Order: sequence, then structure tokens, then C-alpha cells
Amino acid sequence: MGGRDGADVTGGGDHQRGGIALRDFGGIVERSPARVVRPASAREAAEAVREAAAHGLETVPRGLGHSTYGQSLTAGVSLDLGALAGVHEVGPDRAVVGAGTTWRAVLAATLPLGLTPPVLTDHLDVTVGGTISAGGLGGASHRYGTQAENLLALEVVTDGELVTCSPDVRPDVFDAVRGGLGRHGVITAATLRLVPAPGRVLSCTIPCRDAADLLRVQRETPADHISGQVKPSEDGWAYEAKAVLYGQGEPPPGTAEAEELSYADFADRMRPDVEELIALGEWARPHPWGIVLLPGPAAAALIGSTVAGMTAADLGLGGVIVVKALRVGRVPMLRAPDDPVLFGVLRTASPGCASVAEMLAANRLLLDRAEAVGGVRYAVDAVPPPTG
Repeated sequence: MGGRDGADVTGGGDHQRGGIALRDFGGIVERSPARVVRPASAREAAEAVREAAAHGLETVPRGLGHSTYGQSLTAGVSLDLGALAGVHEVGPDRAVVGAGTTWRAVLAATLPLGLTPPVLTDHLDVTVGGTISAGGLGGASHRYGTQAENLLALEVVTDGELVTCSPDVRPDVFDAVRGGLGRHGVITAATLRLVPAPGRVLSCTIPCRDAADLLRVQRETPADHISGQVKPSEDGWAYEAKAVLYGQGEPPPGTAEAEELSYADFADRMRPDVEELIALGEWARPHPWGIVLLPGPAAAALIGSTVAGMTAADLGLGGVIVVKALRVGRVPMLRAPDDPVLFGVLRTASPGCASVAEMLAANRLLLDRAEAVGGVRYAVDAVPPPTG
């Protein structure tokens, strides 16, 4: 039914099963909200937060629900920000966008002007508000930090009031909502920093011996975008770095394969893989992802021992292992270790592979081992609470 001032409000319950508010991308945790509110404006979002608080209900903002263990779900009020989408303004160094805008839509507005956000997610079909609330890591994070660090200002609902914040205006709110997973305020709009976009890029594949060699290549290669994967092979596991150069440049030492492509195609490189996973049914399966940020000195040993104890069945048919040396910058809510390394075991519970329960247990063990060496979780992961 229609809500006050045009906001769309629906009740929760079984009729929401399979809908946006009951399940997230992880497909493991289910929660039925008391209400789903779809505000058409930031002021309607603020009113929804006030009304929920008056009834003793929590409010959880939701973009496209790309969390993996129910972080975007609630038994209270699910605030669907899909209508708060759109690129409202693009200038020489910034863009003002609604929180429900996807990074694909941001690029569609900025690339014709030769501009891009400095850090993009690998998968473009997630929302600006959602990734900022998680921190937002990408292949350019070794140079520019997180997406949350590359913000000029935010519009936020906090304590039911709509406020504008930035590093200089209400910095307490600005720091609390970046990486805050929506717990300390609802982001309704963001002013993104923009930089010149390259016309073409050179993507180089560099085989590596092991985790230590992979991290060495990532730290020593002067690339604009860098990432790493660990893949099943006939000999066990193969380590591989991707170094991407913007504009002119020669392939770095050790390059086994180089591909030149447009920046737009590079930014959207995951689309063919996602389309294939959707066709195979893998995209809809449970995704028990384990993601930790490790301190640099301890990273190689922990990654190597974790991977050595795994088989392809522990990862799933659509799973992938990612390794990324990065720079977080000043995002207090992330509490990342010094010289952080992202280690993500992005599992898919495929038929004939490890079960969801087994994958969750492996994620719990990974987090325990990471914390023992000073690491932390990246909190859109799927990790059950400790037993006992």
C-alpha cells in the first residue's frame, strides 16, 4: 500500500519470501521484516527511520543485498533504497549520486565526460551506498584506498534527521557511516571524487610461485590496478597476479599474457563471467564467503597454509580465491591492520562440493586464524559466531 508522502510501505511475512527483504546474495540467512519501506526521497527515508524508532524497531538500509550472511536483512524495518538512485550532477572532479545508484550507472554518466571514480568494485551491479557502508575495496585500492576514502561529502539520515557531512562538516557522522554497515546512519546520497579516465588499458597476467611471490609482484609492480587470484590447477593451486597499466606502458617483467582493451570494457570485465554463472545456476546458489584483512608480514604464510589445506570442492564451481595488497587510508570503522592484505575465499555451495555448513565452519576457522595474527574480518562475509 502507499505510505505517507508517497513512500511505499508493505508488511513483512511469508509473502515476501523470495523477495528483496528476506534473502541476500549469500542465500544462507533468512529474515522476514516487519515492514519494507521504499522511500522516494531522503526526507521520506528520515521519516521511516523516525517511525521505526518510535515503534522500537531497528531500521536496516538495503541496496541490492549483496551481503553474504544476512547483514542487509532485518526483522524490523527494511529500508529499500532502490528509488534513491540516479546521478544528479557531474562536474570536473565530482559526481553527486543517490545511494541506490549502481556503479554501472555512475560510469555511464561519467565516462562520456572522460571521468571515473578512482576506485571501482570488480562487479559494477552493486550500489554506491552499499559499498561505501562496507568500505568498498577494488583493484586500485593500493593507490587510492577504499571507495569510502574517496568521498567529498555524504547525505545521511542519523537519529531520524537528514544531515550533510564531510571531512570538515560533522566529521563524526562522516567517519561513523563509512564502513559502518548502516548501523550508525543511512546514507541517502554521496558526492564522489572523480579523476580522468584512461582511454585504453593494458591488462597483464603474471604467474607466481606462491603467496609470497604473488604479494611481492603486487607490491613491486608499478601498476594502476592490481589484483591476484589462486586457481585450481592440475598440480593443485596456481597463483596469478593481474597488473593493469593505464595509457602507454610496457608489460612488467614476468608477464605471460597481455591484453589491450578499452577502460569501459575493463571496468565491466566481470559481466561475461556473471552471465555464465547465472546461466549455470551458480549465481543463485548460497555464497558462504570468507573475507579477512591480514597484516602484511603474516599474510603470505596464512594464505599459503589455508590454500594448501583446501581442494576445489571446498571452493565450489563458481568460487574464487582473491588476494590483494592494498591501502585502506583513514576509514576508522574498518579498523584494518597495518600494510593490509585482502584474502577472500569466495565460496559457492555447488552440488557435489562442500556443504554450506562445512564452508561456514572453514570460514570460522579462517577468521580465528586471521585474528590470531592481528587480522580482522571484512564484515560482508559469512562467518557464524564462535561456539562455546
